[in-house]
Amino acid sequence: MNASAARGRGQLETMLLLAAVALLAVGGGLYLAGFHSAAHAVWAADTLVGIVPAGWWVIDAARHRRLGVDVLAVLALVGTLVVGEYLAGAVITVMVASGRTLEARAAARAQRELHALLAHAPRMVHRYDNGVLTSPPIDDIVRGDLLLVQPGEVVPVDGRLESEAALLDESALTGEPLPAEHAGGDAVRSGVVNAGGPFDLRAATSAADSTYAGIVRLVSEAEASSAPFVRLADRYAGVFLGVAVALAGAAWALSSDLERAVAVLVVATPCPLILAAPVAIVSGLSRAARRGVVVKGGAALEQLARGEILLFDKTGTITAGTPHVFDILTATDMTADDVLRYAASLDQVSPHVLAAAVVRAARARGLTLALPEDVEEVPGQGVLGRVGGHRVKVGKAGWASAASPSTWTRSVRRRAALDGALTIFVDVDGSPVGALLLDDPIRPDAARTIRQLRRDGIHRIVMVTGDRDENAQTVGAIIGVDDVFAERTPADKVDTVRLEKRAGNTIMVGDGINDAPALALADVGVAIGARGATASSEAADVVLTVDRLDRLGEAVVIARRSRRIALESVVVGMGLSLGAMALAAFGYLPPVWGALLQELIDVAVILNALRALRDTTSANRLSGEEAALARRFSAEHRTLRPDLARIRDVADHLDVGRPAESLASLRDVQRFLVEELDPHEQAEDHDLYPVLARVLGGNDPTATMSRAHIEIGHLIRRISRVINELDPTEPDNDDIIELRRLLYGLHAILQLHFAQEDEGYLSLADDDNVLERSIP
Repeated sequence: MNASAARGRGQLETMLLLAAVALLAVGGGLYLAGFHSAAHAVWAADTLVGIVPAGWWVIDAARHRRLGVDVLAVLALVGTLVVGEYLAGAVITVMVASGRTLEARAAARAQRELHALLAHAPRMVHRYDNGVLTSPPIDDIVRGDLLLVQPGEVVPVDGRLESEAALLDESALTGEPLPAEHAGGDAVRSGVVNAGGPFDLRAATSAADSTYAGIVRLVSEAEASSAPFVRLADRYAGVFLGVAVALAGAAWALSSDLERAVAVLVVATPCPLILAAPVAIVSGLSRAARRGVVVKGGAALEQLARGEILLFDKTGTITAGTPHVFDILTATDMTADDVLRYAASLDQVSPHVLAAAVVRAARARGLTLALPEDVEEVPGQGVLGRVGGHRVKVGKAGWASAASPSTWTRSVRRRAALDGALTIFVDVDGSPVGALLLDDPIRPDAARTIRQLRRDGIHRIVMVTGDRDENAQTVGAIIGVDDVFAERTPADKVDTVRLEKRAGNTIMVGDGINDAPALALADVGVAIGARGATASSEAADVVLTVDRLDRLGEAVVIARRSRRIALESVVVGMGLSLGAMALAAFGYLPPVWGALLQELIDVAVILNALRALRDTTSANRLSGEEAALARRFSAEHRTLRPDLARIRDVADHLDVGRPAESLASLRDVQRFLVEELDPHEQAEDHDLYPVLARVLGGNDPTATMSRAHIEIGHLIRRISRVINELDPTEPDNDDIIELRRLLYGLHAILQLHFAQEDEGYLSLADDDNVLERSIP
């Protein structure tokens, strides 16, 4: 159903509810005023108002070969007219209209929130027409057109690069997390993002024949092949309908009293199915939306609750999807900070997406950058200019340094290949001084979310990605998955989902264009909509509107709890209704009293269904002052992390032959350890860990991390003692070896400890108004 049709249906059902309530109220007023005949006439009209749409819903369900709860509603409404129990008919009409309106409102809300999220998707392109730049609709593009693709824009159609070079973010199609450089004449596929400067593209296809359009067709085929979902209420309707009709028929046949049969049908009005189950499901939708998760209707929520197998993409889903400088290797005596300072100073004026990552890294370390001069961007190679009187080149190894590849260069490339990293080489005054290694970091909440999903009933977890196998295997091992399928095309991902569906209900999570067909085919498709592609968000059943993976775990918990409460409401309500039906069949419950008893049953099951609105996940996350405390320490981690690299850098450059320089570096590290790091660790143990212990529960859950604090403090004291006893003029070689050992050990412990805290503790901090802030 499209958005306009959904809005129209919602408006009609809202009008039906208003009319039903108004007629019930008017009839009640007339009855209290003594105009009983007029009141019965109004209630009869109300009953007719309910019969017409309910009859249409039955016909529509029959056309789709479904037997729904509306059949019982129609029988009960008609029965009340036949025996003259008009008040009971009016009450049933209000119940039926309420259930339909609740479902329509939930679907409309999800559509509105999703539309707000995706409203900024591009629809126009830039085309040269006789030398003049125009902006026609994308559907007007034909083969041979010359287009301009501006920075940050999605390539609209397949084509050939007409400019000298282009930097493209292809993660949405291939899963490769880092941008790829292309030279003039290279083929470029639609759906990738321009991560560099503007470039010209010669269209090789129309929009309808492009790579992106092919993926959209895959989405359509996947959606068409997905089996329709039967609502929880409708699955019970057939049995309940058969029992109710049989009991009503038996009561009539044995007593020859039609009123008994109608009384059975009146108390058989399936409010637990018509209203209570939707109330629980819609309450779950509301809870999920407040946590930044848009679920497109009750059927999607029920399917999410039944998920058994989780499949997910890597880039942008498990990883952050943006480049990050994670290491700096030096080729000379120059420190890592100096290498980064030269590179970032030059990259300040570069539009390259990797330049932004370099500048971010320098600012995180608090480095003071100089304004470069005579800057020249060399497409596909790098950037050069003057920084502080020195000639600096930043870019590819073969270009940044004119010398032939050295042993050091080959070592850097080997290290980058093992880590799945991208390298940026830095040359100063004609000599290589260092290299920056960039990667796509794993989200801090990824591993914790995976573990939580396993505890919540997901028994198989698979990563399906277009990225290289070695990168995918590394990430899969870190977060703990059951299987990894790498270098997969969109069609391959569809085949993987189809294979996994044979073993159980599947949940597919992704954010790129290449994930859209798999999202559409899976029982539940989940899109990271806060940063993902329009195609994936439109194909998905669930959209995370905040850039946090742990909300998926919360959504699963909410869905399962809502479905369980809905099922409880159905079973308990039907059991009570069956008891009332038996009383009515034996003549102990006239239709009017039956309607009143049914209302009491309705109130009970609806109150039970409303329990789904309660937030039961808050006990497992921080909030308020606790969240502010966690955010404080998370910010301190970001401030301290660059200094952790300095610890290793100082250890690398310790030299007996240069005691003054070595001692100055050691004193600087000692000051950092004693004045900044140690107080931070002690404050965590004293202020943060007691709060975390309460949230995490169990027997002393932070004990192992507190033990790490003790070891860190011990190493800091040992390092300080050795430094204080070091001879400033003739340091002993054994002391230097001992300091290296201690510094390397401390660096390794801190790296692991910070990662554990970021993943297991600090990512528990919650955000206020997440939905409002995340939607553009």
